[in-house]
Amino acid sequence: MLGETPIFEKKNVLVTGGTGFLGSHLCERLLKEAKVICMDDLSNSNIENIQHLLQFPDFEFIKYDVNQPIDLNQFDELDKFKVKFQGIQEIYHLACPTSPKNFEDLKMKSLWANSTGMISTLDLAVKYKAKYVFASSSVIYGAPSIDHFNFSESDQGTVNHLSPRGCYDEGKRFAETCVETYRQVYGLDGKIARIFTTYGPRMKLRDGLLLPDFIIDALENKDLVIYGDDSIEQTLCYVTDTIDAMVRLMKTDSEHHIFNIGSEEKLKMVDVANLIIQMTESSSSVVFEDPLVFLTSKGIPNLTLAKDELGWIPLVSLKDGLQKTIDYAIANKEALGLNYNI
Repeated sequence: MLGETPIFEKKNVLVTGGTGFLGSHLCERLLKEAKVICMDDLSNSNIENIQHLLQFPDFEFIKYDVNQPIDLNQFDELDKFKVKFQGIQEIYHLACPTSPKNFEDLKMKSLWANSTGMISTLDLAVKYKAKYVFASSSVIYGAPSIDHFNFSESDQGTVNHLSPRGCYDEGKRFAETCVETYRQVYGLDGKIARIFTTYGPRMKLRDGLLLPDFIIDALENKDLVIYGDDSIEQTLCYVTDTIDAMVRLMKTDSEHHIFNIGSEEKLKMVDVANLIIQMTESSSSVVFEDPLVFLTSKGIPNLTLAKDELGWIPLVSLKDGLQKTIDYAIANKEALGLNYNI
């Protein structure tokens, strides 16, 4: 398509779920090199995340449910990007709810995002011969065990497809199957980013996500709640590192098309909580409550492929990343803690 379709100034890139945590950071990054179409229905995200981007002529927000067939020609606001003539060159599909506290209420949204949302965005990629990156998840590997907690892309994993989380965990596996099938049938340049836990500014507050809840509670001198016990561990990758990996993945011509993205450093959440208490000079304590359905044990990514083929490693240290996230929470906790829909 790049050789057949004129690119008048910059490539056109579509980001679904573009007002979400990852999506908004991705849109911001892509504006350095592309015209960005941000598509989101705002059902589980915050318009404030992209408020600072609306001023740029190379950015356009479209409120739309990507679970419906997508016809970009129906949006007159995209005329300035000459989409009718140039089409789109890249699609990043990130739209999918990831809310621990509201997971039960968003099950159908998760199911749709990992099925009909996949088909509608993949069909669009076929129509425009666009390159495609899907934001998958480390959950496709299933829970780690004592003997196997370091996951490579070749690991198939085991997931309970009938569990209360099946619409998300098995959904992501089906979504990957969709990408692979479109590669096989249509020759689509489709890639899969298996993203491990990522954190940073613009994560939703009061939503059961450990780090933002830790920070807000610490700032308010309230107990920091861990949903589980003191053995809970996971890796943490700062958001700009994750976004950098996704952009590199889109550009790569590697023979591999599935990549782990995350940090190789495994951390005890109780230690992270205590570090946040220290960094915020809080009088809070750490307490433990029953696990949430959406929160599960996760393994460590093997990053050999990402290092060798993408030339990528996470660069932001935990302390630096936490400080940026704390600073953002201090500046935005009141505004962002009230309402996430418009």
